Amino acid sequence: MRRLPSNAEQARMDEEVGGMTQGVEQRIRVAVIGGGIGGLATAAFLRRAGVSVEVFEQARELREVGAGLVVAPNAARLLRRLNPATTLDDVGVVLQRGWEFRRWADGTELFSQASGEVCRERYGEYTWTVHRADLLDILRSALPTELIHLGRRCVGFTQDEDGATVEFADGATVRADVVVAADGIHSLLRGHVTPPSEPQQSGLCAWRALVDVEAVPELARRPVQTLWLGHGRHFVHYPVSSGALVNIVAFSPERAGDVESWTAEGRVEDFAAEFAGWDPRLKALITAAERVGRWSVLDRAPLSAWVRGRLALLGDAAHPMLPFFAQGAGQAIEDAAVLAACLADEGSDPPSALAAYERVRLSRATRVQEASRGRLAHHHLPDGPAQRERDAAFAQEDPLGHNDWLYSYDAEQAAADSLG
Repeated sequence: MRRLPSNAEQARMDEEVGGMTQGVEQRIRVAVIGGGIGGLATAAFLRRAGVSVEVFEQARELREVGAGLVVAPNAARLLRRLNPATTLDDVGVVLQRGWEFRRWADGTELFSQASGEVCRERYGEYTWTVHRADLLDILRSALPTELIHLGRRCVGFTQDEDGATVEFADGATVRADVVVAADGIHSLLRGHVTPPSEPQQSGLCAWRALVDVEAVPELARRPVQTLWLGHGRHFVHYPVSSGALVNIVAFSPERAGDVESWTAEGRVEDFAAEFAGWDPRLKALITAAERVGRWSVLDRAPLSAWVRGRLALLGDAAHPMLPFFAQGAGQAIEDAAVLAACLADEGSDPPSALAAYERVRLSRATRVQEASRGRLAHHHLPDGPAQRERDAAFAQEDPLGHNDWLYSYDAEQAAADSLG
């Protein structure tokens, strides 16, 4: 049976890579299942905290499919504290305006939120947009490659008073003090914390594409996160990859045959047909795409527990979010920072540390998860009295202050306050 590295072995590896944990006593050994954004963030924060950790990912190649995402100040400041070799400054775009809502038919601006320096002055960090693969590279750059093991598909889990064991499809096993399930919305390990269940269909189809910035209308080239709202549909675009590409993500009613897969292909002409009659600039943006992804959007209700003994859920395994609040990756990064703080706390045994993690994170992530679900009805109103009331209400909002609860939150400070 294979165990995680001994304290001496981990210290030697850290010395070889000049790591931040050099000379720090390793007290708890952690196995992270899943090498996506949540899994690598967990490993990076644990290593920074001086906790021995390894990542086990089922894919043979470590890569992030999909397209772009928003990294708001609550997550961006945590990433900066990791001091990774690759940073948001290297690969991201600083948004100058966020949540720019426009009317579907003619692009009338309904609301927008100042960002840029205004955001940095208020929250101590910018709001960024990045390609998912670039965010994965940032996290990977904070870790020695030998801590990441590919081709390891988890098929079983057991725990006892002394530790936990993970079983893999190739027959290998790993023994650790703590196991972190960062294995996504279809998490196998989730069923060891809460009764197993399948995610539910949301009724929506998602479309994604990346388009060369030179091929898109001028409106889409701006460093702005723009959302077009219409009946049963909405359309989002913003630049990524240091401004070289424009990310498109749009939502329309689910159709028969839609599958739940980040790699599912769609047709540009079908995408354009779903948004026929909308502002002609959107047609130009869609038809500039050479390839589009199309798949069904899944949903899960919030959980009442994330932890059982030595096993903790994290990221989409704990709180998968509809992508309408731009916080899926951000909440996984917050999870990672809090988990690391709890496991590094002096005197905590693993189950107590995980209980503290759940205590700090569950209510916060649940609030964000429910806010994301609430945006579905808000964004998809048909033209009429309710739509006019929504549009008028935009003018009553503080363009930035209404997100103070989200952006000013410091996950590490929340953990420190809870741990006393």
